[in-house]
Amino acid sequence: MIRSELLQAIAKDNPELRAEEVEQVVDIFFDEIAQRLADGGRVELRGFGAFSTRDREARKGRNPRTGEAVDVPGKRVPYFKPGKEMRHRLNAD
Repeated sequence: MIRSELLQAIAKDNPELRAEEVEQVVDIFFDEIAQRLADGGRVELRGFGAFSTRDREARKGRNPRTGEAVDVPGKRVPYFKPGKEMRHRLNAD
């Protein structure tokens, strides 16, 4: 699902909201998750999963074009762990 499909699904389920209001709700939702992760926090959506960050250590990488070794700095990357209900829905047979 892409962003426009999400907006359409929310608008369909909430006909009392204008398109601008639906877009504002989605923007706030994603902005809040991103800000919490940027602040080093964690976001848990019960039944869906949890968003957090993990640290990656600095390492030596290779430039694929030249084969030259390059230093890759350490960084924080987003991480998602699906919740129990999500795992059951994905593996239901």
